[in-house]
Amino acid sequence: MDNNMNVSNNNDNGGILWGLLGCCIPIVGLILFLVWKDTKPNSAKSAGIGAIVGVVVCVVAYILMMVLGIGLMSLAY
Repeated sequence: MDNNMNVSNNNDNGGILWGLLGCCIPIVGLILFLVWKDTKPNSAKSAGIGAIVGVVVCVVAYILMMVLGIGLMSLAY
């Protein structure tokens, strides 16, 4: 059983592409994090961080759009 874990960990480089995927599609990053957290911790961490960054960027963009929209509407009237 240890040999299988060593083979799995050798392929666990935590590449930036998993983080990019998690950032672009946060639900996929969350699912990958939950599935890989024990078998591929580095890749799981990259996907999880990407998911968190994606959600934070969306929330900040939403708040910014709302503030700008309210500000522009107040200038129009």
